Amino acid sequence: MDYRILGRTGVKVSSLCFGTMSFGDIADEAESARMFHRCRQVGINFFDCANVYAGGRSEEILGELIADCRDEIVLTTKVVSRTGDDVNQGGASRRHIQITVEESLKRLNTDRIDVYFLHHYDAETPVEEMLRALDDLVRQGKILYPAVSNWAAWQVMKAQGIAARGGLARIECLQPMYNLVKRQAEVEILPMARNEEIGVIPYSPLGGGLLTGKYAADGRADAGRLIENQMYSRRYGVADYYQSAADFAVHARERDTQPATLAVAWVMAHPAVTAPIIGARNLQQLESSLAALDVAMTPEWYDEIAALSPSPPPAHDRLEERAN
Repeated sequence: MDYRILGRTGVKVSSLCFGTMSFGDIADEAESARMFHRCRQVGINFFDCANVYAGGRSEEILGELIADCRDEIVLTTKVVSRTGDDVNQGGASRRHIQITVEESLKRLNTDRIDVYFLHHYDAETPVEEMLRALDDLVRQGKILYPAVSNWAAWQVMKAQGIAARGGLARIECLQPMYNLVKRQAEVEILPMARNEEIGVIPYSPLGGGLLTGKYAADGRADAGRLIENQMYSRRYGVADYYQSAADFAVHARERDTQPATLAVAWVMAHPAVTAPIIGARNLQQLESSLAALDVAMTPEWYDEIAALSPSPPPAHDRLEERAN
């Protein structure tokens, strides 16, 4: 296992992070345990969770599994998403963050959360309020490093400026969506993170299953998340995505590699990426992602794969400069 420094924290994390969204949902306790122990066997020390996964059950199962190795684990979870019907059971207010972190600590059976994410940007709460709430938790020792998921680059840099001026704990990790067909992060988020030394743990390297090779160019498949889950079908319901995925599957098989394995390896090879988040519903699915650790990705191969999907335009939209 290769270990990388997470941003400027000095903390070493495995080059793959395991996402536990399936725990207590599509993976029962026994299967969750098998996947956790397999990850630990190959050297993964980085585990991602969220307070809303399986209604909190994912945190509970993960808390049980890390009980005898807590100090060896770099643990993340999240706040902001709605957890109930009450008008204040959501968002990034100091009040909601303070209540929710206590609930997560209890479910995870731990005294601190290593990396604590604001799951989404909350336009109704001033950034100053969010950062002061997180800084309070850092000073209390309940979280170690603030982080954000699904934020735009300008939102991150606004937060970093406020933190620097106010002497507050800065954002140390980002969690954007990133895969071969969802490449918007390449425009500003990944260059910003690399320049500012912010850790990046992208989610959905398999494109919700699109890049596993099970879907034809016309989107046909007997079953799968993109067929059964409305959110994912909307997220990836673009004809060009399916064509790129089909071309990618052919490329992977020509290289005698599973498409899922190569999809993870491609994301992992980006110089701004600390560790892609892999997930699985069972041990068999997990193995194909773990195999990415053995892929010897070269810059030339990386570029060859990148050419299978459209590159997003540069932030300033001067397309003629991209070739220079």
